[in-house]
Amino acid sequence: MTDTGAAAVLDDIDARPGSTASLLRTLIGLYLRPLGGWISTADLVALAVDLGIPAAQARTGITRLKQKGLLLAERRDAPGYRLDPSAVAMLERGDRRIFEMREMTDADAWCLVSFSIPESARSVRHQLRRRLQWIGAGAVSAALLICPGHLEGEVEETVAGLGARDWVTLFRGAHPVVEGSVADAAARWWDLAALRAEHLAFQRSLETLPSAPFAAYVHLLDRWRVLPYVDPGLPPAMLPADWPGRRSVDEFARLSAELADAAHAHVRAVVAAS
Repeated sequence: MTDTGAAAVLDDIDARPGSTASLLRTLIGLYLRPLGGWISTADLVALAVDLGIPAAQARTGITRLKQKGLLLAERRDAPGYRLDPSAVAMLERGDRRIFEMREMTDADAWCLVSFSIPESARSVRHQLRRRLQWIGAGAVSAALLICPGHLEGEVEETVAGLGARDWVTLFRGAHPVVEGSVADAAARWWDLAALRAEHLAFQRSLETLPSAPFAAYVHLLDRWRVLPYVDPGLPPAMLPADWPGRRSVDEFARLSAELADAAHAHVRAVVAAS
């Protein structure tokens, strides 16, 4: 598998929150590193069952994650899995997004991404647009994207991972100067209606979290994890006055603080019992 393919598989941006694949990825991303990078198959399945995933379905899902390069089978005292080393950077990047979502101020810098990719590499062009929009870039035009300046490192990683560096130029810039208001421009560059719907759906979903702290915490992370990617955290001047993003951030932080310790204790107890 090429590096480009590996990066695309490991990030798995199409995993639907709430699905078996998504919940297992969230579970593994949260706990395998604190556990030393390895877990027995029996414990991983038991924790999946605690999330509401039937055991047989969990085993199938785990096998698929192994095939996608997130896990490597490794027997120690019992059959189990360890993290694929190539997945660690992706998980660490996800940690920064999920737990440290940044919101821009009106004075913050921007990163502009200009590209001219030949027709012979149109699949790279498609993947570049798709993956940059996944990390929060807006489309100014077909070949010019804009994102918060603090995401420049992620842009560089994405471009390099796709082997597109020769076709891409990055510019660091200050506040965009546009005809009309920057709020109107932001509404053209990003799908703010879809982002609003994502935030409101997340807030509604909090009413249906499981009662047990472990399951509640993993489901919370799984429902939240998309938002810090697709929402770039635009500055106040670019957003409507009633933007729901701040409430989502606050609710996630509040519930995380309430649930995280008990959830970690549950995982340690399951692993210790075996």
